[in-house]
Amino acid sequence: MTLTTLQLSEAGPTVALREAGAGAPLVLLHGVGMQSAAWGPQIEDLSRSHRVIALDLPGHGGSDPLPAGSDLPDFVSWLHDVVLALDIGPVSLAGHSMGALIATGFAVDHPAMTHRVALLNGVYRRTPQARAAVLARAAEIGAGQVDLATPLARWFGKTPADISARDRVAGWLRAVDPAGYATAYGAFARGDATYADRLDEITCPFLAITGDGDPNSTPAMAQEMAAQVRHGRAIVITGHRHMVNLTAPDVVTAHLRDWLAIPSEETYHDIA
Repeated sequence: MTLTTLQLSEAGPTVALREAGAGAPLVLLHGVGMQSAAWGPQIEDLSRSHRVIALDLPGHGGSDPLPAGSDLPDFVSWLHDVVLALDIGPVSLAGHSMGALIATGFAVDHPAMTHRVALLNGVYRRTPQARAAVLARAAEIGAGQVDLATPLARWFGKTPADISARDRVAGWLRAVDPAGYATAYGAFARGDATYADRLDEITCPFLAITGDGDPNSTPAMAQEMAAQVRHGRAIVITGHRHMVNLTAPDVVTAHLRDWLAIPSEETYHDIA
């Protein structure tokens, strides 16, 4: 695996990324507060058949932040700039949580550059109560009041796999740049409905995965998103919560391999 940086323009921001393998490009986008290392199990496996490029989101890992107050479309534009700079489009695109929101926006705004899209633990049309709660958390983070214990308790159970993943995730959360985290979390909190009315514009193979115990990226959200997409499929993994790619890595990676094997002109329904 190669760790490298990319300059988006002569005086533009720097993007950090992890790259492995060769073949058709697969771009991976992590969740808010994480970094590209969160895709470790998937990078190792999927790089055997694809050129896997895991990006540090703006303000995370080694990537420069976007301006304070940036919204979800700004992160989508950032991804578009990265894909152009790498000269890799069209791409297969998988995103987790905040990364799932960005991946959705990219698939909607740039269909010719998207072979397929997979969303892990994505959010879609939060309830008024959930929206109020996440906006309150965004305001606290923006004010410098960062509570790590609460999200970790929400994301993980008590199994050995959960405990191991929790320790890694806690380290990434502690290492994130506070300003970059606040900007990304604000966009995440406000972004659940940004592209919700346009999911039916996605025509490539679409996969939504979540855990049955994820209270914020619920099974109902995954199923509703997949139902809006012509070639959509939803998968709910039993016994897992928000970080399914780390707590159920083999299961998630197997589903991603199946998704990657479908020619973009075919549908899940055609091969069921």
